[in-house]
Amino acid sequence: AITSPMTTEPRHIHPIIRIALEMGPLAVFFITYTRTDIFTATAVFVPLILVTLGISWRLTRKLPKMAAVTAVMVTVFGGLTLWLQDATFIKMKPSIVNLIFAGGLGWGLLRGRSYLRDLMGETMPMSDEGWRIFTARWAVFFLVMAVINELIWRTQTEGDWVTFKTIGSPILTFAFVMTQFPLLKKHGIENKDDG
Repeated sequence: AITSPMTTEPRHIHPIIRIALEMGPLAVFFITYTRTDIFTATAVFVPLILVTLGISWRLTRKLPKMAAVTAVMVTVFGGLTLWLQDATFIKMKPSIVNLIFAGGLGWGLLRGRSYLRDLMGETMPMSDEGWRIFTARWAVFFLVMAVINELIWRTQTEGDWVTFKTIGSPILTFAFVMTQFPLLKKHGIENKDDG
């Protein structure tokens, strides 16, 4: 790999700052929507998510792939929403992002590879079987979330969709993560020095 004198090692940031960077744009989107409309909320959300991605890069010196994909999709679909004045695009965005993640993880598994392991392996040592199961579960979760998003925005009110997007979706994701701890414990590998 080519390195430059300006290259620095990735840095870790405090978990609270990480959560604020991840959840802040959603909170602002929700608050703006409750006071204005979906177009104004989208107009605020798009640049804000790019700013938080930039802050994350500045603090950690690395760009999370999933966050980068999400930011690109938010920019594209948010831009279409504002340009065409059609909220359908911003409502479809979570479905498409989740399908991309589900498809990517599934494709990796078909090739005998866990892309989650590539992303998180250093911080979560786990057996090969553990990574296969963990990755498959995330792929299914992303697929389910895409289906739920489609059902909600197509059958419920716009306000209901915004509530699901900003509150329901993070709660479901957190609940899913909590259910994975037994798997992580069962297949975790402790890092021990020899001797």
